[in-house]
Amino acid sequence: MKEQKTPNGVARGAFLLPNALTTGALMAGFFAIVSAINGQPVAACIAILIAGVLDGLDGRVARLTNTQSEFGVQYDSLSDMVSFGMAPAVLVYTWALSDLGEVDTMAANIGWLGAFFYCACAALRLARFNTQAGVADKAYFQGLASPAAAGTIVAAVWFSVSREIEPDTVAWIVLVLTILLGTLMFSRVRYFSFKAWPARDRVPIAWIFVLLVLLVLLAIDLPAVLLTIGLVYVFSGPVVTFRGRYRQRRRRRREGPDESQ
Repeated sequence: MKEQKTPNGVARGAFLLPNALTTGALMAGFFAIVSAINGQPVAACIAILIAGVLDGLDGRVARLTNTQSEFGVQYDSLSDMVSFGMAPAVLVYTWALSDLGEVDTMAANIGWLGAFFYCACAALRLARFNTQAGVADKAYFQGLASPAAAGTIVAAVWFSVSREIEPDTVAWIVLVLTILLGTLMFSRVRYFSFKAWPARDRVPIAWIFVLLVLLVLLAIDLPAVLLTIGLVYVFSGPVVTFRGRYRQRRRRRREGPDESQ
């Protein structure tokens, strides 16, 4: 019996692979929520990181096998909402923000509202991404991507747990970080997407060296390196955006006298 194929010549079974990866990411996100509720923050962190790896693979596999579909796009967004929207929000609330309730009732409300704010911003970020998927600049994201925001929360929690930092001592700092990440997700700040890199077929030898050094550092102290990378990337967006706007203003000032003549 011949394997059925779609009009573009792709075997129907090939569509299962990217969707299976998306399902794996969704399962990892759900497991992260369960682990966070059960008081296992490190397990939740690892599960979210696994979801991030699978999320990065499903789109690439779909493009390599020519199995992109509207269904896959929508399914991927729903999976992202669970893995990078709900799971980090539940993790950060159960680990630190719930401790704000020990201060007073108002602080308790601020804690869960901060977690919800992050979750809502992730949903809005994903909805905007879907509506602009066909016209967006491939080199840059508009707003912080939800996997990057989730990764930064994971790194902060994992780093704190590895250093035996009590959650109640950093609860307010975590709240500020959570709100900041949510705001950056919904903002129009530009972030380098890495989708267009490398533009050439050959990767410069310098980048291979940097990658090797990074792998060594990750092996030495994974939480600290992840947190450093996350924070550098988070703050790179505003720097790139404001630098671009500054250059545009200088260019307009230079072109102004020529146009008047």
